[in-house]
Formats: sequence, C-alpha cells, structure tokens
Amino acid sequence: MSPLRPLDQSTKLKDVLYEIRGKALVEADRLEAEGHTILKLNTGNPAAFGFEAPYQIVRDMIEAVPHAHGYSDSRGIMSARRAVVYRYEQDESFPAFEPDDVYLGNGVSELITMVMQALLDDGDEVLIPAPDYPLWTAMTSLGGGTPVHYVCDEQNGWQPDLEDIRAKVTPRTKAIVVINPNNPTGAVYSRDVLEGIAAIAREHSLLLLSDEIYDRILFDDAQHIPMASVAPDLLCLTFNGLSKTYRVAGYRSGWLVITGPKSHASGFLEGITLLASTRLCPNVPAQHAVQAALSGVQSIDALIGPAGRLHEQRDAAWEGLLAIPGVTCVKPAGALYAFPRFDPEVYDIRDDAKFVYDFLVAEHVLLVQGTGFNWATPDHVRIVTLPEARVLSEAVERLGNFLASYSQ
Repeated sequence: MSPLRPLDQSTKLKDVLYEIRGKALVEADRLEAEGHTILKLNTGNPAAFGFEAPYQIVRDMIEAVPHAHGYSDSRGIMSARRAVVYRYEQDESFPAFEPDDVYLGNGVSELITMVMQALLDDGDEVLIPAPDYPLWTAMTSLGGGTPVHYVCDEQNGWQPDLEDIRAKVTPRTKAIVVINPNNPTGAVYSRDVLEGIAAIAREHSLLLLSDEIYDRILFDDAQHIPMASVAPDLLCLTFNGLSKTYRVAGYRSGWLVITGPKSHASGFLEGITLLASTRLCPNVPAQHAVQAALSGVQSIDALIGPAGRLHEQRDAAWEGLLAIPGVTCVKPAGALYAFPRFDPEVYDIRDDAKFVYDFLVAEHVLLVQGTGFNWATPDHVRIVTLPEARVLSEAVERLGNFLASYSQ
C-alpha cells in the first residue's frame, strides 16, 4: 500500500482566528483533567456560572419535543418568526418588517456565516470594528473577503472612530459591521455615532450588519439604539438571539431581521434563502423557545438593575481592575465583559497570548488576550463578568498580584 497523502487544513483557514477557544483553553482543559480547578473567564456562557434558563422557555421546549422531530420551514417556524416581529414592533423607531424577513438560526454564529457566504466574492472588503468579536473577521475571511478593521477609540469610551471608518472605505467595500453593545469592550454606542455610521453607509451604498445580541444587557443609564432605527432607508441586517439575554446559550437559537429597501439586493437575499435551505432548517425544538422568551416576563431586567447580580458583578470587576496600579478600564455600559488595559510603561508584556498562558498556569484563571479580538497591540485582555462578585473580586486581586512581579 502506498503512503497516504498528507492532509493539511484548507488555505481558507489561514486568516481564521478564534482565540476565545484557543491554545490556552487546551492547557486549561489539561489542568482540569489533572484535578485542578480552573476559573474560565474566556467565554460568555451563563450556564457555567449558575444562571438558570427561565422556566417558561424550558417548559415550552419540553412540551414541543414530541412534535418537533421533523424539519421546519427553512426560515424557521412561523410562531417564532411572528414573535420576533412583535418584539421589534414594541420599538416605534424600528422599521416595519414581515415574518418572511426573519431567518432563525442555530445561534447568531450560523447566521453570520450564511450572510458572509451569500455576500462576498474574493477580495470584497468588510469594515469590522477593532477590537471585534472575532467570528466576524473569521467568517469574512472564510467567505473569501478581506476584513478591514476600523478603530474604536478607548479614550472616547470605545466609540467607533467615524473618520477612521470613512478613510478605510474603498471601491471593494461592501458592508460595515456594528457590534452594539460591544463585545469585548462593553461599550454602548451613542446616537451621534450610529447616525455617523449610517451616513457613511448611505454615501457609499454599503450594507449594514448590526450584531445586537446584548441589546437588553445594559447598565446604569445606558440606552441601546438599534442600527436599523437610524437607517430605515438602508438595507440593514440585525442579528440577535436567546443566548445571552435569556441565558440559554446551549439552545443555539438566534435570528436575523432584514429591514430597509430590498430591490437592489435581490440576488444577495436570494443567496441567504438558498443557504438557509441547504442547512434544511434550524434546530426545531429550540425554535419553540423563541415565542416563550419574547412574550414572557423579561427576567433580565432584575439582573441588570442596581441590585441585580449582573450589575454587581460588573462593578466588582471594574472596581477591582481600577485598584491595580498601571491598569485602566473603561466602565462597561453593557454586555458581559471588561476589557482592561495594561500600561506598557508599567508592565513588560510584548506577547499577550504568552501572558494569558502564564497567568493560567500560575493562578488557574483563564482570560483571553486582546489581540485575539483583532486589537493591534498586546496591552489588553478580556474578562468575562459572569461569576459571582466575590469570585470576580478574588480573580482580579490574583491578577493584580501576578502582574506585580511579572515580566517577559
């Protein structure tokens, strides 16, 4: 028998990065297998930190299981899509749309993948924030496109830099990605910034892709403004789902809403429908969770209020980080993360992936390096703020103690 031909990964994966589940996680799993307890602050998985799924959602899924074993419509079941329509009808500023403008997906991740595959030809460019949720960059590359990162300004509360966006538009630019509230920074974008992004998209006839999965996880006086509401005259795709607000990440239940004019984009939209059909349909039992979630009691409200668990945990992480010399952190206004900066004049960190690995081995706490979110310099990490406040305070204190003597 002749030797087997070597099989390498596709060259399409050469620019695909997802450090949230990268090499440090492999070491964390190895340490756990040896019996060590690892505090994993790398993924926004509410279930891992004691957040229970709302009982109404679980009940409706259980009741649906006996008749949810067949395929559904490729867009998703009608009751769930109507529930999504109803959700946005409660916001008078959100443009009107129909159930046929809604696509359900196995989480927002699948829908992002479908959209990029339908949209991009080789060499097409997509403007993506830096720092970003890295799936956007990865799926742009995998779809044959070129991710072009625009800067979010830390000195301005991580708001997108409109002039940087404008300067990076080229004839190959097809879309602008907006992540609001932002992962990893926790920023919630102002109306002026959103209107500025819409103006750039309007000037250059660009598609708007708005990731709003954290739109109901807001703190203090933060207000979320949907991208579609400031750009009703533009084609805008809004992505959302149940993973974070309803703490059912494992159900993989997301949706995509299409608003604005469509006649100029019929081919692109037909492409989304084609790809929705090729995956046959979303996970049917999880689709039955959507109506219960969107029409029931919004339990997230108690968690984000001043006495709520998510609010207290955000405060514990942020206050603890500010107490560390040479560490600064913009106060997160939304989402489930903090993105602190380590002053390069104070800390000798030239490789932030090595720092994360070294901290894991020494303190058994797993973070994600800032460069894993396509941030250009090795001076940030992302911390998930889902553990109880006491646990977070201890983890941040350990981070400070580790930094005090750390050097590369």
